[in-house]
Amino acid sequence: MHSSGKYKYDAAKDSRSRRWWARIGINTGTVVKVYHGYGHEGELQVFGHVLSRSPLTEGRTRYHLLGNIWALLRLFMVKPKPLAAVQLLWQGQTIHAKTADDGFFHFQWKPEYPTSAGWHPVTVTHTQNGENIAAGTGEIYIPHRTQFGCISDIDDTFLISHSDKPFRKLKVLFTHNAASRRPFEGAVRHYQLLSHGHTVPPIPNPFFYVSSSEWNLYDYIREFSHAWKLPEGVYLLNQLKRFSQLLKTGRGKHHTKFTRIARILESYPHMPFILLGDDTQQDPYIYEAIARHFPRRIICVYLRHLSAQKKPGVLAVARNLETLGIACCYFRHSEEAIAHSRHMGLIAPLPASW
Repeated sequence: MHSSGKYKYDAAKDSRSRRWWARIGINTGTVVKVYHGYGHEGELQVFGHVLSRSPLTEGRTRYHLLGNIWALLRLFMVKPKPLAAVQLLWQGQTIHAKTADDGFFHFQWKPEYPTSAGWHPVTVTHTQNGENIAAGTGEIYIPHRTQFGCISDIDDTFLISHSDKPFRKLKVLFTHNAASRRPFEGAVRHYQLLSHGHTVPPIPNPFFYVSSSEWNLYDYIREFSHAWKLPEGVYLLNQLKRFSQLLKTGRGKHHTKFTRIARILESYPHMPFILLGDDTQQDPYIYEAIARHFPRRIICVYLRHLSAQKKPGVLAVARNLETLGIACCYFRHSEEAIAHSRHMGLIAPLPASW
């Protein structure tokens, strides 16, 4: 009787705790987050996180300051679940994996049968002692065979972020939400034109968004991208951060960006790529290293000019790229980049009557 009463007390206490967390927008149940994966007909990969604490999905967008601040803070109030068993089912084959210390999982496998181009749903299940604890759904992208693909940075490449000014960047994050943030003028149009260059809308050129922003901002960035109608694509972000690391958002570990881009190029050895970035952080130097490591795989590099201090170094990178036979457009305004893409024949020329 005594142990039964204690059990009821603990259950009631746990229920009250869950309700309290829920009132402030936090889910204390186990969640499997599955991000867009990618691959080709011979190899696929998908990744995500298992979290024992995560932000609840909001049904509406907040437009007032305190709401925006709290919505951002919640994205970092996460608790990863390390060494959690996860599995996915593909073509009747069950693939198993375990999460890392930060709750991250990565499946990479060779399917038994070729996979057609397009988006394919996938479900990842977290199991414990043979019991299904939680499941999450995502999609795997198999690009069509097109003339080129695009790999783009996010912050200050198309999303105005002030990455080189940490306090100003945090101010933007705290005072705006995904719906109120803005892209650089003309950036979305440039991306849409590249997406449809030498192809048709049902078979777009693939886009991969590779950023130093952390996985905490995945849903935030996708909401922004959908609102502004950026080309659908795969997002490859940086290591999940905890609440105590919030002030370091988007900073550090830029070297992993090289690895993530290299994996994309290795996955599609017969597809050339366009690289898009900016001069606020390390994009110029990472892209030059990629071009040297993968000769004849890069068609063109686009770098948005925002930092006067870094201009001499970036101009040197541009000269190095051109020595390698790779065009480089170092531009202030997206219309310059669009004109360059037309000149390169990457997108359709203007009509003669324009």
